[in-house]
Amino acid sequence: MRERLEELRDEALAKVATAEDVKALQEVRVAYLGKKGPITEVLRGMGKLSAEERPIIGQMANDVRDAIKVEIEAKETKLEEAAVEKQLATESIDVTLPGRPVSRGSRHPLTAVIEEVEDIFLGLGFTVEEGPEVETDYYNFEALNLPKDHPARDMQDTFYFTEELLLRTQTSPVQARTMEKYKGQGPVKIICPGKVFRRDDDDATHSHQFMQIEGLLVDHHVRMSDLKGVLETFAKRFFGEDRQIRLRPSFFPFTEPSVEVDVSCGICGGKGCRICKQTGWIEVLGAGMVHPRVLEMSGFDPKVYSGFAFGMGVERLAMLKYDIDDIRHFYTNDVRFLAQFKRV
Repeated sequence: MRERLEELRDEALAKVATAEDVKALQEVRVAYLGKKGPITEVLRGMGKLSAEERPIIGQMANDVRDAIKVEIEAKETKLEEAAVEKQLATESIDVTLPGRPVSRGSRHPLTAVIEEVEDIFLGLGFTVEEGPEVETDYYNFEALNLPKDHPARDMQDTFYFTEELLLRTQTSPVQARTMEKYKGQGPVKIICPGKVFRRDDDDATHSHQFMQIEGLLVDHHVRMSDLKGVLETFAKRFFGEDRQIRLRPSFFPFTEPSVEVDVSCGICGGKGCRICKQTGWIEVLGAGMVHPRVLEMSGFDPKVYSGFAFGMGVERLAMLKYDIDDIRHFYTNDVRFLAQFKRV
C-alpha cells in the first residue's frame, strides 16, 4: 500500500503540473481526492493490514491527500492569475460602468464537518457505509434491542408512513444491516453518516431533521479502552491536540455499558466558563460496548465477538467547532451566514 500511495501521489502531481486550465484541475481533484478515487480505495483495504501498519498507512494517505490538495490550489491560483492577465491584455474595459461581482459558492459547513470526520476515521482504518432514510421498524428499533413496548422509543418519536415503515431516527440501522452482510464474521469497522428525523420542536438547539455520524467496531477482544482510545484520537484531531475527553455512565438500549462522552472546553481550557456552564466540559456524543443481544440478532456470537459503537450529531460538532449559537442557521440558506465558511 505504501508503494501504491506514492505512485498515486506522483501520478496526481504530474497531472497537476501539466493541467492547462481550471477544468482539468477539477478533473484531477475528483479523480484522486473524490470518495470513489483510488486513495479512498486504498484506505478501504486497510482492514487487511496488521494493527501496527494501519496508523502508518492512514497517516501516509492523509499526507498524500494534503500534498495533492496543496499543489492543486497553487496551480489553480496561477491559472486564474494568467487568465486575468490575458483578459486585461486583450479586452478593453468600460470604466464608466460599475463592476458586477459574481459571488462564488462554497461547501456547506455541515458538509465540511462530515468530510473532516470521515477523513479522520478513514485514517484510523474505518470505512464509510450508507443506508436508506426510509427504514423499517425492525432495523430502526427491534434489531437495536428496542422492542415495540420499550419506553426508550418515546425519546425517538418519528414520522411514520405505516406501522412498520418510518423515517429513521438514527443511522444505527446501517450498523445492523452491515453486520448482517458480514454473516457473523468480523472484523466490522465502519462509520455511517446521514440524515435522520425525529418529531422534535424546532428551537435554537433542536430540529426535526438533523445529520448524524455513527461508528461501529466489532472484532475479537474489543474492550472499552479501545473505544476510549479511538474517541480520544478523534477529539484531538477534530478539536485540537490540547483537548481531553471524559466518559460518564449513561444508558442506551443497544450498548452495555453505555457512556456519555465530554470534551474539555476550548474556551476556558477546562477551568469553567459560560460556554461550558462552569464545568470545564462539553458533552459531544454517546457511546458504549455493543449489547450482546444486538450482536446476536445480527448473526454474531457474543461469546466470540465484542464491539463498541458511538454516535454524534454533525450540527453539534459544527456549533462547537465554529461557535454557532442556533442550529436553524444551517437550514435557512442565509447567504450572510454561509459566506462566513468559504475558507473552511
